[in-house]
Amino acid sequence: EGASGSSAGPGAATAAGLVAFSIGSETGGSIVSPAMRCGITGLRPTFGRVPRTGAMTLCWSLDKLGPMTRTVEDAMLVLRVISGPDPGDLSSVPSHLDYAPGAVGKLRVGYFPKWLTEPPATDVDRAALDAVRTLGAMPVEVTLPDWPHVSLMPILFSEAAASFEDLTLSGRAGELRAQLPDAWPNLFRLTRFLSAVDFVQADRLRRRFAEEMARIFRDVDVLLVPSLRDEMLTISNFTGQPSLTLRAGFVHVSEARSDWAPDPAHPLPTFSPPRRVPHGVTLLGRLFEEG
Repeated sequence: EGASGSSAGPGAATAAGLVAFSIGSETGGSIVSPAMRCGITGLRPTFGRVPRTGAMTLCWSLDKLGPMTRTVEDAMLVLRVISGPDPGDLSSVPSHLDYAPGAVGKLRVGYFPKWLTEPPATDVDRAALDAVRTLGAMPVEVTLPDWPHVSLMPILFSEAAASFEDLTLSGRAGELRAQLPDAWPNLFRLTRFLSAVDFVQADRLRRRFAEEMARIFRDVDVLLVPSLRDEMLTISNFTGQPSLTLRAGFVHVSEARSDWAPDPAHPLPTFSPPRRVPHGVTLLGRLFEEG
């Protein structure tokens, strides 16, 4: 299996003990997914907490840098050091960081009942909710409007296409290896046909989702979600919420997993007997409440 992208290197290196910790980057799941695949802790901070000075830009209003570590405590130690404003990133801001271990029993933990009964949720996710109850925290059912979260994606594609415009217009995007319909070179090309109205309407939807997330976090302290549930992975990245992905158990897989759409010409490897691999759950918090 691959270590998942795009922070596959930091994830694999941390899991293998090659480094004490690493820094991952996320725009739409690139810390969460490799942390889950590699069985480590991935902390995606609130947008603006950690400066991105020196990092390659994909999306100015979405990119985030955060720690990838072997324990939750290590993630907090690294986050303390890398937080704060930097003149190289004008979106980075001063922020406070409280860490209160042992206060789990006071937490109101939100969850979406339906999400825990269908894929990609597993028995590990359901056991995590049971653990919440065992620890004395209060599970709280929450809901979101059934809005088309995928309609947020034109924002990501537009910013990425603008960031890599020179590559596209020069024709050098054709030199990139992956030329599948959903690979970056074709997204860069296709997005040039989006109108300004499309972009503004997507941005208006983004604000509405931000208001809904604020509503949810008036009733709960954290959200417990299946790590790769697409709705929350997408929405929380666009609204800037911090997330913590940590190993909560193991599952068995009989076919290798991939970040790409299936390619009939190159089928994925199968495993017999099935392989035991890590599985992580994700906690989401209020803006700037990583602690």
